[in-house]
Parts: sequence; structure tokens; C-alpha cells
Amino acid sequence: MRVWLVVACAAGCLWAVSGCVTTGTQGAAPEPGAPPRPGLILISPQQEAQLGASAFGELKSTRKISADAGKRAMVEGIVRRLAPHAQAGVAQWEVEIFEDATPNAFALPGGKIGVHTGLFPVAGGEAGLAAVIGHEIAHVALRHGGQRMTQQMGITLGSSVIDLALQNRESRERQAWMSAYGLGTTVFATLPYSRKHEYEADRMGLIYMAKAGYDPREAVGFWQRMQKAGGGTPPEFLSTHPADANRIAAIERLLPEALVFYQAPGAVPAGVR
Repeated sequence: MRVWLVVACAAGCLWAVSGCVTTGTQGAAPEPGAPPRPGLILISPQQEAQLGASAFGELKSTRKISADAGKRAMVEGIVRRLAPHAQAGVAQWEVEIFEDATPNAFALPGGKIGVHTGLFPVAGGEAGLAAVIGHEIAHVALRHGGQRMTQQMGITLGSSVIDLALQNRESRERQAWMSAYGLGTTVFATLPYSRKHEYEADRMGLIYMAKAGYDPREAVGFWQRMQKAGGGTPPEFLSTHPADANRIAAIERLLPEALVFYQAPGAVPAGVR
């Protein structure tokens, strides 16, 4: 096969994967609080939930779990307030607090939420913690796990196509093409897709916390503290997450939408209920 045809194959695969990244997610929301339209998902919610439960079970069996009942009660209370506004289709959310000094939290499909003990000092209180947990709940509600798995299926298919197209080439040449494809899909598809999901989760997390009675402006302070605690980070184009400064600026732009719900007539601040 001619080299130019191999290039066309590689470009076609990258275009297809990038198409999965942008499908149904561009443009402003039709109304305040409306979630983005989901991208392509080739895995069922049930499959997602099974994978999430399996991964969470593995984490609980291999990592130290905190015995701090106060931290657990705080997180569980926040989840109870936030989750109804997400409409994520989760019957029972599960929370675990892990003994880990890293300021981090995560969510897995099926409603599994993990929080590191190191996050609590940076959160600065219940509202800051709600900003993080709202973000994680949004990942579940928007089915970002299923979207990323679907994207990986496309990347794997593209790799197989290119490998087949180059089957008669020398080993070194095939390896060079596969390395270029791997780098291209990472920088131009996988990482931008992940950063887009982070921005989507930030937006919906702000809306969830506002609807639950938490001041969404507290999210700005949280991410400013995270920026100070974060240390050195790679350039944004090589990261799964937006740069802290870009993230904070984006959240500030999103605040007017979230404040519509926080300042709505009859809204009751969290802690006053």
C-alpha cells in the first residue's frame, strides 16, 4: 500500500475519533441549567455501573479507609443534597473516605464516590467540598465514563486499521507509524476530550450546588486554593485537566447561570434547611 494511503487511513481514523469528541456537545445550552447533549456512547448504563462497582470494590480492598465518622457524615450529607438535582439514574450512591494526603476526589459510574482525607483542608468547609462533589456527580450524570470508553473503542479500531494497512512494511516503519498514531490520538483526541468533560462537569456541578442551596461562588475560592496546593503541572495540552487559571476563569464566566438558581425566590441556603 502506498504511503499516502496510509496517511489517509491515519487521518481518517483521527478525524473519526475527533468526531466522537465533538458530537452533540457544541454550542450554548438551550436554557439555564440544561445539560450538554451526550456524545456517542456504545456501552449501556448497566455495563458502566458494573465496571464502576468492580473498580470501586478493588479500591476499597487495597486502600486504607478513614475511620473519621465526621468526614463521612459530611460527604454523605452533601451527596444527599446534590444528587436529586443531577437526575443521574443512580438508585443508591456509595461514599468512601480514603486515607490519602492528596487533595482529590473521584466518581465512578453507578454512583461510587471516593474522597481523600487530604481534600478536606483545601475544601475549606462544606460549600467548597460541595463544589468538588457536585463536579464528580456531574461526571456520573453526564456518563463521561461511557463516552471515554466509546472513544477508546474508536482509537483501538483505528490502530487495527493502520496495523493492517502496514502489514507488509518493515517492523521499524510499522512501529514508527503506530507511535505517531498513538501520539496524535492522545494529544488531539484523548486529552482534549478529557478536558472538555472537566469543563462540562464544572458547569453542571455549579448548577447542582446552587440548586442545593450552596453558594456557587465558593467554587472559585476552592479552585484558587487548589491552584496554590497543586505545585508543578504539565502544559495544558499534555494534561487530562484544564490549567487551573483557565478553569477558574471558566467558572467565573459560568457563575451568572448558576446564580440564577441560588438566588431564585424561595431558595434556601444549605445549612438553613
